[in-house]
Amino acid sequence: MAFVVTESCIRCKYMDCVEVCPVDCFHEGPNFLVIDPEECIDCTLCEPECPVDAICSEEDVPGEQREFLALNAELARKWPTITRRGEPPPDADQWQDIRPKRHLLER
Repeated sequence: MAFVVTESCIRCKYMDCVEVCPVDCFHEGPNFLVIDPEECIDCTLCEPECPVDAICSEEDVPGEQREFLALNAELARKWPTITRRGEPPPDADQWQDIRPKRHLLER
């Protein structure tokens, strides 16, 4: 089982989750993070670190967010690994409660 980053991360990308990951399975895109399901060891450390509740176990991904299972796997193969917390976008706080925002995902 792996963990998945869902829609809430788009345009927020706080990165609090990155430094607690013991296997460096996070990958960074322009305005979103993903978890590589092949590398994730299901340790659960990242989930409580996310201030916008964007991370959940793949078995707990809500129905309307199921597309993020495939998106995490696809984009993890394309985007670079991130191992240190960076600065979130300057307008991250403004995007916390905005939904839907899937259309804003930059590849």
